[in-house]
Amino acid sequence: MIQSMTGYGRGEASVDGISAVVELRSVNSRFLEVATRLPRSLSLRENEIRELVRSKILRGKITLAANMLGDASAKVPLSINKEAAKSYYKLLRELRAVVKLRETVKLEHLLSFSDIFESQDASESDAAEWNAFTKALALAIDNLRTMREKEGHELANDLVARINGMQKRLDVIEKLSKERIPEERTRLQERITALLGDNSTVNADRLELEIALLADKLDVTEECVRFRSHNKFFLEALEKEEGAGRKLNFLIQEMNREANTIGSKSNDTAIAHSVVAIKEELEKIREQIQNIE
Repeated sequence: MIQSMTGYGRGEASVDGISAVVELRSVNSRFLEVATRLPRSLSLRENEIRELVRSKILRGKITLAANMLGDASAKVPLSINKEAAKSYYKLLRELRAVVKLRETVKLEHLLSFSDIFESQDASESDAAEWNAFTKALALAIDNLRTMREKEGHELANDLVARINGMQKRLDVIEKLSKERIPEERTRLQERITALLGDNSTVNADRLELEIALLADKLDVTEECVRFRSHNKFFLEALEKEEGAGRKLNFLIQEMNREANTIGSKSNDTAIAHSVVAIKEELEKIREQIQNIE
């Protein structure tokens, strides 16, 4: 089933105390565009994140916003070396006793020893952050696709109704076209009689040839058959194909071409009115399918 290109999806996930919130917004676009607003800790993975979105979404302008809560990038990447801190504290107290100082050992004294702090291994927290983000992103994409599918379903219902309406108008056009052939034959004979006063002098074979040529010019059966074929493929694409937007747009162009040919071949007011109505429907359909993935 087809999908709309507009929608919204949100996902949340937590891994090892790190939470991620991802929001996706999608609007119409001829191609797939992905714009991101990421925390500093994920900025180096921007291309990888875009590829994750591209693997699930075919068309649309996507805005991705991510927020990490309790992420490693917001923390100081240091930890306390507890054993070193205890040893230095003990050493300073012994020194105080040796030199008989009344001053107590303070935190500022311990801070002069840089090795009581050690760099924290960020690999585990980075992995937890990435896992939380990818889980949240997957949920956001699923929710976005669900919303796009629901809107796509509504669009499909509207398009099917319009296609069926055009099918009925094609039936009317074809019927009127076939009825016009004998009418034109009679009209042609009457004109000849009026001009010559007697059609006995007219070559009957030549008259039949001219009428056959006229009938061929007026007959729109071939165009109606092709139009119905386009309608059939259009409905099949609505039902079965994912990412059918470009195909549907092509089919609408072909339908419009057939409608123009029918209008130019049929010098009849009733047929012209039906052709105008069909072209109006085609324009409405064309506007609708601009929102289909």
